[in-house]
Amino acid sequence: MTIVLAALSAGLAMLVVVLAVLLLTRRSRRSADDGIAAAVAEMNTRMESIVRELSQALEHAEEQSRRDRVLGALARSIDLDEVLARTLEATSALPGADAGLVALADGADGKPLVATLGLSTQEAEREGVIAGPPNGRSARSVSISYRYAAEEQQANGSLIHSGIAVPVECDSGMLGHLAVFTRSPERSFGEAELRELQELAARAGPAIDNAKRFREARQLADLDALTGLHNRRFFHETLAREVARAQRYDRTLALVVFDLDDFKAINDRIGHLAGDAVLAEAAERVREVVRSADIACRVGGDEFAVILPESTVVDADQLYRRIQDAVASRPIANVGTLLLSAGVTQLRRDDDARSFFQRADDALYKAKDAGKGRVVAAQTEPPAEPRSDRGSTA
Repeated sequence: MTIVLAALSAGLAMLVVVLAVLLLTRRSRRSADDGIAAAVAEMNTRMESIVRELSQALEHAEEQSRRDRVLGALARSIDLDEVLARTLEATSALPGADAGLVALADGADGKPLVATLGLSTQEAEREGVIAGPPNGRSARSVSISYRYAAEEQQANGSLIHSGIAVPVECDSGMLGHLAVFTRSPERSFGEAELRELQELAARAGPAIDNAKRFREARQLADLDALTGLHNRRFFHETLAREVARAQRYDRTLALVVFDLDDFKAINDRIGHLAGDAVLAEAAERVREVVRSADIACRVGGDEFAVILPESTVVDADQLYRRIQDAVASRPIANVGTLLLSAGVTQLRRDDDARSFFQRADDALYKAKDAGKGRVVAAQTEPPAEPRSDRGSTA
């Protein structure tokens, strides 16, 4: 690129010298005005063309430099979301690219993990799964073209019209696809854009693989091996983070803390191995009823907790009742019907993570003292300050 820019600059300088000579010659040869004027016009045209080429080369060099900086930062990050965002940022520099998409084959729950830039939710859902050849072989690229009904095209002039996707690979195999799209009906991606996209995918693949492995390892470290719920460490880290976020943005936050009634007696009767199976079955039933936004954890022993972002104590009470119904709806082998006791509460303005959890935990023990299968709501308003009787006399 540096050689090209130097050559263009030298050519421009030479044309300036020639133009100067012609202008001097024009002064001394008035009789050749018409010929010189034509030559000058031609030189002006050529100079304008070279200036345009030089400008385009400079713009391309700047875009290439920016893309190199973005991709160079990929290897320095192990956060998957950041790696995907930087990869998509690099695709936006491709000529004609209005949107980008990364689709990884093995996301959570068996669904593809999709990250986008410049695509709406509906467009991302439509473009998210990119199929290869029907014979199962790996294609060098997949070209995508869309045709719309005339009325749809008139109603929405910013539809995706075409795109191109390439595989994202690492040493262990194929990870997914990287794609770019254009909203222009006249635009298409050629061999030059394909080569640039392949280079991006080749550089992004190892970084994405490393970030995925780190996320998977971190997720395993955050899970309780017996129940598959989040563990105690993750619970307290997440609770502190959610409390800080709720306090900062004045959002609601609720908490449920519960345990299995008479579980110690169950352990004594059927043994700890069978008791572990009871815990695992109860945790599975808890997972069936919590929302995707809720954070279910095993705090320790037979004690569990669920963090409910953007929720109130009423929501926490309702969740406890759903969990109670799910656990008690059918007997667990060797045990029969299980009941739960719970404490629920809502974040107060004077709370930190410790006081928030302590209030719910205290409510749990009040529920257990009151009987089995009960829930107690902790105080959700700070206690009123004692009234002053300064106006009274003895």
